[in-house]
Amino acid sequence: MNEELKIGDVYEIHCYKHNGKIHRKWDEATILDVTDDYIVCGNYKTKVTESNGATHKTKEPAIMFFYKKRWFNIIAQLKKYGLFYYCNIASPFLIDEKIIKYIDYDLDLRVFPDGAFKVLDRNEYNYHSKIMRYPKEMDKILKNELTNLINMEQGNELPFNKKDIDKYYEKYLEIKNNEEN
Repeated sequence: MNEELKIGDVYEIHCYKHNGKIHRKWDEATILDVTDDYIVCGNYKTKVTESNGATHKTKEPAIMFFYKKRWFNIIAQLKKYGLFYYCNIASPFLIDEKIIKYIDYDLDLRVFPDGAFKVLDRNEYNYHSKIMRYPKEMDKILKNELTNLINMEQGNELPFNKKDIDKYYEKYLEIKNNEEN
């Protein structure tokens, strides 16, 4: 990484597709933790800009885990009716001028409050795999990482543990409260 991440710093998030085109960006993500393996960020009511220019704001607080060597990222969504996870099969992140960047590879894992899960966007993955010519080795890595992600969820490993998410959310609220004072 070319920048030293500090807890409390605010970064943007840019998501790209394999062809290098921007897919989506978030205006802010507050750094909550930095480890050897991943970073944790939080945001709430942040502006999201889609590739077509449409914008919207996130509706609930989110705690995000970006990994340095894993081919996925995990977003814990603290909705009024429970803790949901949206997991993207994606490249490891990199930091470039206060922007967290990664490539999205279509496959997603949606985890519901009761622990049930569903793999999403297989058709989109198959389509993009063909038109963007994902290498065969990458196909193996991405599918293997999807399996690893499911195993993490079923094993209740970090971040698939409500206590960990609550701890990070409290940290996010504390940082935001200190910014206002």
